[in-house]
Amino acid sequence: MSNNLSYTQTGDYLLPNLTLHQPKTPLGKYGRMRLNFLKQQHPVLYHTMLLNGSLYPTLNELEQTAAAMKEQMMTDLLAKNPAPDKEKNQMAWVQHMNSLREQIEEVIQTELIYN
Repeated sequence: MSNNLSYTQTGDYLLPNLTLHQPKTPLGKYGRMRLNFLKQQHPVLYHTMLLNGSLYPTLNELEQTAAAMKEQMMTDLLAKNPAPDKEKNQMAWVQHMNSLREQIEEVIQTELIYN
C-alpha cells in the first residue's frame, strides 16, 4: 500500500491533509432529494460513496436521468391526455398541466429518489 498522503502536525498528532472533490455545479432538486434520503435512511452507503468519490457523480447522473424522464413522460402523457385549449380556458389548462406534473413528480420520486 503506497502512502502518498501529506500530513500536518497538530499538537502531538499527524493529521492527513484530505480534500473532498465536489463538483462546481450545484445539485438540482432531485440530486438534493436523493442526497438527503441517503444521509437519513442509508448513512453507511452515503459515507461509503462520499469517501470513494462516487457520490456527486452519481447524484449528477440521477439529476440528468430525472430531467430526461420528466421530459419524456410529459410528452407521453400529453399525447394520451391532451390539454384543453389554453386560449379558451386558461384555468382548465393550468389545472391539467399541474396534474400531469404532479403525476410525473410522484413517479420520479418513487422510482429514482426513494428506491
